Amino acid sequence: MKDIILNSKAYKEFVTTLANRIEHARFRVSCAINSATQNLYWELGKEIVDRQQKESWGDSIVEALARDLQSKFPARRGFSARNIWRMRQFYLAYASFKVLPQAVAEIPWGQNVLLIEKIKNMEERLWYAEKSCENGWSRAVLWHQIDASLYRRQALVKKTTNFASTLPSPQSDMAEEIMKDPYNFDFFIIDENAKEKVLHDALINNVQKFLLELGVGFAFVGSHYSIKVGNKTRELDLLFYHLKLKSYIVLELKSVEFEPEYIGKMQYYLTAVDTELKQEGDNPSIGIILCKHKDNIEVEYALRQSNSPIGVSEYVLTRNLPKELIDSLPDTKILEEEILKELDCDVSS
Repeated sequence: MKDIILNSKAYKEFVTTLANRIEHARFRVSCAINSATQNLYWELGKEIVDRQQKESWGDSIVEALARDLQSKFPARRGFSARNIWRMRQFYLAYASFKVLPQAVAEIPWGQNVLLIEKIKNMEERLWYAEKSCENGWSRAVLWHQIDASLYRRQALVKKTTNFASTLPSPQSDMAEEIMKDPYNFDFFIIDENAKEKVLHDALINNVQKFLLELGVGFAFVGSHYSIKVGNKTRELDLLFYHLKLKSYIVLELKSVEFEPEYIGKMQYYLTAVDTELKQEGDNPSIGIILCKHKDNIEVEYALRQSNSPIGVSEYVLTRNLPKELIDSLPDTKILEEEILKELDCDVSS
């Protein structure tokens, strides 16, 4: 009887519900702790700036504060002279706000240090803070996204899609948001002129990094996914399901320049997925075609007559370093620890 209960759908759903509540509570606690710390550091930075202006204190006050605060809190990290300078910089970075922006307050100090040191544009910095908060990016992931120019590729670029005319709002906006152009495949080394199979195999062999580039919400369903249409079996290059959009995502790889006939083939695949796989509660399936090159005007013309939601982007293969150089690079864990030492942050946080 006990085994029957433990294997029942009702029990499994109950466990999932409790796990989600626990995870949500942990996230809220983490956000509350981060918010208290960031606001404290912002206020300390403000106090330092105010005192320097009112009392005409020089830069030496920071060195004195670091020494005295470390003396009063010997077991607590974060009060080095370098970090106190960063608190001052942190306040000045957001001094135009009456209160610290919520996304900035809810991400850890290490992420905020990266943002104020690496990103000077306020709009871009707040965008990365919001994405970091929304997606739970670690310092290393945030560093990677900044280095990979995610803001430019996802927030600034004019994307070539027909989502606005084929999907209802707000799903069309969400679908537009998940697109990037170009997609950055710098996490493996292949020849620039590699054929589609080689590119496909490289992505599958690096599926975790591929999912990171695609973004939060993508769940991998299958590679060369077979779908039967009538008496014939077709293969989809890559099939995903997007948890937020509640849509299947069909992704086709083309190692050549975009051709208009790719739209017709993708439309056929999306019709097949919607007919054979789509369940009650799922939204219309979405197609993404990744090409080596594309002419945006040609893509826009090709998309005008399509009733299926399709987006077309380029991909880039960058940082094609020699294998011997790649092998000589430090391990990512060692690299992250070195970054954290430089940031004066706790490695375990």
